[in-house]
Amino acid sequence: MKPLNPRFIFLLSLTVVSSSFGFYLPGLAPVSFCEEKSKGDAEECQTDIQLFVNRLDSVESVLPYEYDAFDFCKDTNERRPSENLGQVLFGERIETSPYKFSFKADKACVKVCTKSYDIGSSEDKLKLDFLKKGMELNYQHHWIVDNMPVTWCYIVEDGQKVCNPGFPIGCLVNQEGKPKDACVINADFNKKNTYYVFNHVDITIFYHSGDETNGMHARLVAATLEPQRSDFHSNDENPTCEGAPMDIPADFKSNLKVTYTYSVTFKQNDDIRWASRWDYILVSMPHTNIQWFSIMNSLVIVLFLTGMVAMIMLRTLHKDIARYNQMDQEEAQEESGWKQVHGDVFRPPRMGMLLSVFLGQGTQVFIMTFITLFLACMGFLSPANRGALMTCAVVLWVLLGTPAGYVSARLYKTFGGENWKTNVLLTAFLCPGIVFVDFFMMNLILWVEGSSAAVPFGTLVAILALWFGISVPLTFVGAYFGFKKPGIEPPVRTNQIPRQIPQQSFFTKAMPGIIMGGILPFGCIFIQLFFILNSIWSHQMYYMFGFLFLVFIILVITCSEATVLLCYFHLCAEDYHWWWRSFLTSGFTAVYLFVYAVHYFFSKLQIIGAASTILYFGYTLIMVLIFFIFTGTIGFFSCFWFVNKIYSVLKVD
Repeated sequence: MKPLNPRFIFLLSLTVVSSSFGFYLPGLAPVSFCEEKSKGDAEECQTDIQLFVNRLDSVESVLPYEYDAFDFCKDTNERRPSENLGQVLFGERIETSPYKFSFKADKACVKVCTKSYDIGSSEDKLKLDFLKKGMELNYQHHWIVDNMPVTWCYIVEDGQKVCNPGFPIGCLVNQEGKPKDACVINADFNKKNTYYVFNHVDITIFYHSGDETNGMHARLVAATLEPQRSDFHSNDENPTCEGAPMDIPADFKSNLKVTYTYSVTFKQNDDIRWASRWDYILVSMPHTNIQWFSIMNSLVIVLFLTGMVAMIMLRTLHKDIARYNQMDQEEAQEESGWKQVHGDVFRPPRMGMLLSVFLGQGTQVFIMTFITLFLACMGFLSPANRGALMTCAVVLWVLLGTPAGYVSARLYKTFGGENWKTNVLLTAFLCPGIVFVDFFMMNLILWVEGSSAAVPFGTLVAILALWFGISVPLTFVGAYFGFKKPGIEPPVRTNQIPRQIPQQSFFTKAMPGIIMGGILPFGCIFIQLFFILNSIWSHQMYYMFGFLFLVFIILVITCSEATVLLCYFHLCAEDYHWWWRSFLTSGFTAVYLFVYAVHYFFSKLQIIGAASTILYFGYTLIMVLIFFIFTGTIGFFSCFWFVNKIYSVLKVD
């Protein structure tokens, strides 16, 4: 675990300030390279190229591990670049590696180190077993050069070129002789019950030559590699990188040596500009057509709902209100439907305290999500800014405690509540407390498993300091101004005696309406949700924030319109209990999200192990809770506006 040192505190403070203004762009300044530096070039270009290594992860396990957890070659002068809050929370552990190059200096078969495993050493046996387990679960290296991933590009069945930002540490041929994962690419992997370690890599670095006449030096625009396997038992001091694949028997019965080597080649490519050097990775992900299909599907749903709402507002409601205002009071008493419940529709709901707390937290999450996605859509939070997305979201959530306290207090006062102290405390601690307890329990499992995703104790202290030191006081400030103002005055007077609700049909009862209400919003997001889950659990790069922001807007519109429609139908059935129902109607979308996450776990993932399963569902519950209060808040305020609008035009006392 890392201690909370002054350097981290300074970095966290800088991140908070810069993220709040949306100009957090670390690592995006281009770095120039040259073969030989003269005295005048000392400040302008670099000759040495450092390869960094990140954590290793797998699609078959939720547990990532640091590079040092495996018995690979380590840098003698190991150092870690500064990490922001988002990188720490995501479990990224970047450090220097022994792979060091000089610009435009091609090298062939350079030895990095040799790892020896003695059959009589229990420590060596544990190291080798852990390495075998990593190959069995298909753990992937993630290397970085000049803040861009070193990719492994290969051709898939349909002839399309795919560039993966990670490459496997090895592969396995099981006892039946069936090759797994990367072992299928080479027919030489044919020994049963044998592991093949990728101990050699052929690295190719592409550079843009720049313009020497204008003083512009070369810049790196791409880095690819090809993992290889070679047996160096015979001559590991002067390897030739030739020979049979390096195999490790499943049974450790004799001493073993594994020599790690690399070859590096520099190639000039002036067709790729530095600003677009990530494009070759993103283009190889064929998601654009599917994304447009998702957008069109969502737009059709929105247009359908908009037409329904427009028909109700412009035709039904307009005619009803006009006819109602022309009648005298006795004729109006004979009317039925939504007009008859005007004396009860603003009766305070049961558990108004809990509803107001959820709405305060939902407002905070909504504003945070909108600003974060907008900044990501503008390119401020691109994949090149490692951890910037999470850092921005956390910082915004901390700084948005004031609107959460204000909305919660104002609505609670509208409901006639008087326990203002309980209200503000629940607003500040209920939902964040549930999330933190869940997150802490998942973090304990990661600590026990020795995973790199375990958040260090110092970072947990920093998160608590942000919560208690900034978010909670801001929530109290918002609640103070909320309670200082009078509650929202309803447009009609509430009767002292509640009106009896008539017998409801099946479709106008609470539960069927709530279940139906979440279907359409979920239909708008489920395709986008697939890619988001892929980026989280299958370690695929997510970059389509423009699509995501558009789907976010569509989701807000769909939740609003679906809730307004169902609210109108229930009021027409003379059921005036709309407060909680409006929140739960759109909030039920989170239940469909959980069901889809369960389906995704069993149908798409290959995760094995109790710890990984618990971690998956533990983090999924956090997502579901946040999504529940987010969508529920959208539905409530849409229905709140709708009900106030239609009853404010009635001429009743």
